[in-house]
Amino acid sequence: MSDSAPLPPVRLHPEAELARDALSTPLLSRAARLARWAGPGTRIDAGGGLVDEQLPAAAGELGLSGDDAAAYAAEAWRVAVDTGLVEIVDEEEGTVEAGAELALLTGGAPHDVLAVWLGALETVLADASVPDLDDLVDAMDEGGEVDLSRLDWDPEAEAEFLDGVLGNLYLLTASADGPGDGPVPLPALAASMIVPSDMGEPTNDVLEQVSDAMMRLDDQFRLLDPVGLVEYQPVDEALMADAEAAEELPGGIDDTDVSRYGMVRLTPLGLYGMRARLLEAGFEAPAVGDLADKGADVLLDGTATFPQAAAQTETEQWLARRESLAAARELLAAARGGDAGAPLRRLRCQQALSLVGPEAEPALREVLDDPELGGLARVWLTETGFPDVPAPSQDLVFWLTVDTVAAQLAAEGNSEELQALVEGLAAQHSGFFAAAWRVDHPATADVLEAMGRLHPDKKVAKEARKAAFKARSQHGG
Repeated sequence: MSDSAPLPPVRLHPEAELARDALSTPLLSRAARLARWAGPGTRIDAGGGLVDEQLPAAAGELGLSGDDAAAYAAEAWRVAVDTGLVEIVDEEEGTVEAGAELALLTGGAPHDVLAVWLGALETVLADASVPDLDDLVDAMDEGGEVDLSRLDWDPEAEAEFLDGVLGNLYLLTASADGPGDGPVPLPALAASMIVPSDMGEPTNDVLEQVSDAMMRLDDQFRLLDPVGLVEYQPVDEALMADAEAAEELPGGIDDTDVSRYGMVRLTPLGLYGMRARLLEAGFEAPAVGDLADKGADVLLDGTATFPQAAAQTETEQWLARRESLAAARELLAAARGGDAGAPLRRLRCQQALSLVGPEAEPALREVLDDPELGGLARVWLTETGFPDVPAPSQDLVFWLTVDTVAAQLAAEGNSEELQALVEGLAAQHSGFFAAAWRVDHPATADVLEAMGRLHPDKKVAKEARKAAFKARSQHGG
């Protein structure tokens, strides 16, 4: 995942709803309970953790019992300290009191609550990248210190791997052709990190790496579920117990039993948390609604790379804040230009105007003589049902055609839809290429080259390439 390319826009739930979700997560609610429970008699060790003698009382306060009760209580306490819900008063004496952040959980704004939750998430993510207790015990030297050289563990690489997995889960959740809110099979997620995209049948070595990754992710997602980042259905214990089956996890999985190998999805809160982490790391991670209070120029440029449904939702939110006629004038002004991004801006403008009512008519009438906007104005007026729309000149028709193909190229690349458009244009106009190379549009040569590349008929493709050469010669390029 490159930090230079924008990620698909995500649809976030309202912050008030996300804050309620955060407060109800098992881990943060336990941390808050321990912060309220802490008092003058609570004692901590040098690392800020509860001393062993305090853990039974802490577990009891949380209503926990069983073998893992002390570990869950210790984890909740660590989160309380790391997020400022508990403040260390005196390190030497090991005394604590409730921290300033605790009041934010009940009296703060939703954003404050989410900031505390993000702190809890960072603590859990750091824990998830640490080897399990058995591995640490095995790596201890005679003096009781952990010898990292005995561990097959690179802390930086482990954290990077988990970040990559969560990044892929974010992409799958956000992308138009992903599962959306649905769960993702653990084998598919592990394979997305390990199996090269150009590999046909994975080798046994690659399958073994996928299997190992699944087992690591199973442990990590079990930790990330209680903090609310993911909803996780773990790998079936019966499969885990069968060593032979575990070695074959990535192979031979069919749709009837895929859920036994683990299913994970980002929660709405998790989507918010991942986006916050991606923004912090320097990624461009848009959310639908970000552009509602921006100018039309920012809207058209910002939605240029959005999938169609997300672009429409973003535009609807932008239009809802504005009077239709003024919005139409602002959109049309922002759509002008001869730069490389202008055709796609005009396409997004045309799509935005399709959401505006007939009261925008004067704005479209005003640009009928504009060489860049006159074509789309005629299209809008005609489709909206207005009479007395002047017929376009032949030059305007060809200019609009080049502009439309340039916009589609920028939006979709060499898609099947664009190929169909190219074939249709060449079929409708027998002299299309003879006239098209003369069109005074910055993208004429690029469009003709693309048509030559996309058209399946070799003779037509050759005509397009010859026309592109003439267009470049005409414009000195």
